[in-house]
Amino acid sequence: MWRYEKRLQYPVNITNPNPQMAQFIASQYGGPDGEIAASMRYLSQRYAMPYDIGKAVLTDVGTEELAHMEMIAAIIHQLTKGLTAEQIAESGLGAYYIDHTNGIWPQAAGGVPFNACEFQSKGDPITDLYEDLAADGAIAQEQPTSKNDRTSLSNN
Repeated sequence: MWRYEKRLQYPVNITNPNPQMAQFIASQYGGPDGEIAASMRYLSQRYAMPYDIGKAVLTDVGTEELAHMEMIAAIIHQLTKGLTAEQIAESGLGAYYIDHTNGIWPQAAGGVPFNACEFQSKGDPITDLYEDLAADGAIAQEQPTSKNDRTSLSNN
């Protein structure tokens, strides 16, 4: 059983809307390396794990990923709250807004909806753990934050 306290461990309090940033962050909600895929990955793979402690860890991590969805959704909601139709259209969120208005819906930044092809569950614990490492590694890699960073990375 879960105990829900109706508060985020790390409250989100964004005061300035930014629809462009919301579009990028939306991929962390429903994109291929997003929180939905992560939670589904761990919670599905736990059943093939032959060790109780491994099952427990996969369950705990999968449940934690569900909590991350709540934080990401709060960020997206606050970044898009109160926008005018013009701001929505200028930001590139026009097509999303037509279908979902200000609702949070799982898709990648490019507009591709979330689907179960975003994660793998093979039934072999070693293969599944490699999948987990690869998926979490895609997120953990240092991302360039400026044009200079991108240039220096491409020269290596």
